[in-house]
Amino acid sequence: MAFCKEVRLECDGLWQASFEHPFVRGIADGTLPLDVFKYYVMQDAYYLTHFAKVQAIGAVKAADLETTRSFAHHAEQTCAAEMALHESFMDLLGVTKSDWELFEPSPSAYAYVSHMYRSAEGDLADVLAAILPCYWLYFEIGERLKDAAPGHPIYDRWIGTYGSEWFGELVNEQKDRMDRLAEGLSGKRLKQLKDRFRRSSYYEWNFWQQAWTMESWEVAPQVGEETAYVE
Repeated sequence: MAFCKEVRLECDGLWQASFEHPFVRGIADGTLPLDVFKYYVMQDAYYLTHFAKVQAIGAVKAADLETTRSFAHHAEQTCAAEMALHESFMDLLGVTKSDWELFEPSPSAYAYVSHMYRSAEGDLADVLAAILPCYWLYFEIGERLKDAAPGHPIYDRWIGTYGSEWFGELVNEQKDRMDRLAEGLSGKRLKQLKDRFRRSSYYEWNFWQQAWTMESWEVAPQVGEETAYVE
């Protein structure tokens, strides 16, 4: 069985949790609160800035010029298409300069980005195993939601972007490359790559969750705890 088919089956529970998350369902039916989506878009802009840089690291680690060109193209696509999409959302959502001055990545977004950079310490297969779930999961969500009618310009556009033909072509190109990179590898090495893919699949689910809860770095006092103050 090809690597991508096998690892997708092994991670199906995580992916189903993403498909069924109330954040995703709220986009599909148009009920997701806009303040939650605003939080998500700002965190996603942070994530995508680093996603593009990890794609660029893949270009450096490529063994041939064609693969270097491909990863550089993917990084450019992230910078151009994804960021243009978010910029339009920023206007529609009323994101201000002050919002950005106060912005900080959530714990989950920071952890996901850290995971990608840690993976990028390896070779090209490590890089791709870590970033592939982001491409692939979003495309599957776009395919699942393509007939949805949220009735909101922001959510309509979000669904249209990730279920589009051009995005599917990028996904399939990377899946084919991942299968080629995994050919002939030892069981131990395949497990390392699967672990990277699985962790990214978890972080994808957790990205919806951190937006849904509007996660922060604050820790709520436990019930029954007394707050200690220092004079």
